[in-house]
Amino acid sequence: MKLHYPLCASLLALAACSPPPPAPPPAPVVKPAPVVAPAPPPPRLSGNWLDWPLAAGDWVYRRDERGSLALFGPTGQNATVTLRCDTTRRRLYLARAGSGSAGRMTVRTSSTLKEFAASPTGATPAYLATEILPTDPILDAMAFSRGRIALEVDGQQPIAIPSWTEITRIVEDCRA
Repeated sequence: MKLHYPLCASLLALAACSPPPPAPPPAPVVKPAPVVAPAPPPPRLSGNWLDWPLAAGDWVYRRDERGSLALFGPTGQNATVTLRCDTTRRRLYLARAGSGSAGRMTVRTSSTLKEFAASPTGATPAYLATEILPTDPILDAMAFSRGRIALEVDGQQPIAIPSWTEITRIVEDCRA
């Protein structure tokens, strides 16, 4: 077999003229995830409780197999405050969302204030609750408070909530 040097040289020359293969695309640049700092806690309320902003939300009244229940909080979220009448036990339960150990719950109205022992309910989400007899005068003070009630629970941010008719309905349900 005879090699044709001119033909081989021509083919090599043509091969040398072809462009080099494309370079591989650069590796994607991985950006680190942004660090999201936790929201700062709301400022501690101080001064006259009558000047505190009202907590966001509305009251809702419901009845169930245990009795009646008034829930306060933002629509579509778990209640911030609940007031329940357990008709079988003839007791009212005032609960505030939050976790912690047993402590005090202070209820402030335009006419009075009263402290109660508050305990974790063991529910999910967590609440701290106190039991109130239906004849306790604080219930009338809550029902007739001028526009607002303040709840202060050990270890929790105090809140001011509106005094609406749902409170009166629950109290009347337990006294009937």
